[in-house]
Amino acid sequence: MEHFLNLNYIQAINNLEIMEERQDDVDTIRFHVAENPFAILTERAFVKKFRLTKGLVNILIDELCPYLEPPSRKSAISIERKVLTALRFFASGSYQQDIGENRASSLSQPSVSKCIAEVCDALNMPNIFSKYVRFPSTLNELNHIRQGFTNVFGIPGVIGIIDCTHVVIVPPKADGPYPEHIYVNRKNYHSINVQLICDSNMRIMNVNAKYPGSTHDSYIWRRSAISTIMEQMNTEGMRSYYLLGRLMTPLNNPEPNTPEGRYNEWFSKTRSLIERTNGLLKMRFRCLLKHRVLHYHPIKASKIINACVILHNICIENNVPEPVDDIINDVDLGMYYVEENQLNLQQVNPTLLAGRRMQHQIINNYFISNIWAVVSLNFSVARAVFVNFDFLPKDLEK
Repeated sequence: MEHFLNLNYIQAINNLEIMEERQDDVDTIRFHVAENPFAILTERAFVKKFRLTKGLVNILIDELCPYLEPPSRKSAISIERKVLTALRFFASGSYQQDIGENRASSLSQPSVSKCIAEVCDALNMPNIFSKYVRFPSTLNELNHIRQGFTNVFGIPGVIGIIDCTHVVIVPPKADGPYPEHIYVNRKNYHSINVQLICDSNMRIMNVNAKYPGSTHDSYIWRRSAISTIMEQMNTEGMRSYYLLGRLMTPLNNPEPNTPEGRYNEWFSKTRSLIERTNGLLKMRFRCLLKHRVLHYHPIKASKIINACVILHNICIENNVPEPVDDIINDVDLGMYYVEENQLNLQQVNPTLLAGRRMQHQIINNYFISNIWAVVSLNFSVARAVFVNFDFLPKDLEK
């Protein structure tokens, strides 16, 4: 009798375990049914999670739809889910498994990887990329950009601010475009050195994410399409247009309270805009932050960088709020000052010489006497003074 009771007890335990396993399966299935973030999230929560508003995400889905594989069966991943999964990765930079376990995705790690790759390829399509990331190509566009800088910083001529930033990647394998050691930057970690050019509204007009971390900023510039454009403009006599940070640079250790010192002060304040642009880009799309690390082949990492720049510009153009609820302090944003050598007039190209001439002209016309005090106090008042100078380009007087 006792033996019979023991068997019943063992059978009861087995039955209980089976029931618990079945309940776990039900819970797991319930967890992996993706929820609709458009329906369950407020607008603010949606922007915090995906960085774009619901309306902008819908527009983006429509634009990317021709380049994304449609679901071939009822259980396949929808285009909407692919885009949301990629956006969540760009915004958080978490591991793919964590993204897949998100209630808006509920996908396996391989599926998340495919979603990210597919959406990145779509965003890097030439017609999509050129729609959102474009350098001014007409005189009217150049003048519009230049006027924007004049309105904010008080001195005409600037059509963009340029600098490079490092985006961390895992050490690449031997099949990369460059040997592994070429990706080690001067801070001793593997990265891609990304050239950015922004306008006065922090919109990124040009991005070059093709070069490994050890590449010098000036090398990237000399081989960029924008360098060729600026040289052509200089050859054609358009010398009143310049990029701050490349053709227009700071002076080495000028004395304080001198015209040169006041020029450097203005330069530092103006140049800080590209630093803020880089910071906003990486804080909005945290997959680019140093401590997140892109675990991808360099070519794919470059596509991810381009995709984030496109999304950044969409946010800028539509005044999407900055991500202020979860600010991270003491973040290395990957911008490192590169000490420039003293100018050797026998070794530089005519474009750099033109930049130096413009530099001296600006110092002589804006930073001697009391004009700098006017500039510092009120740029709008300063512009009323500037229009009286004979050297001011005629198109700015209109």
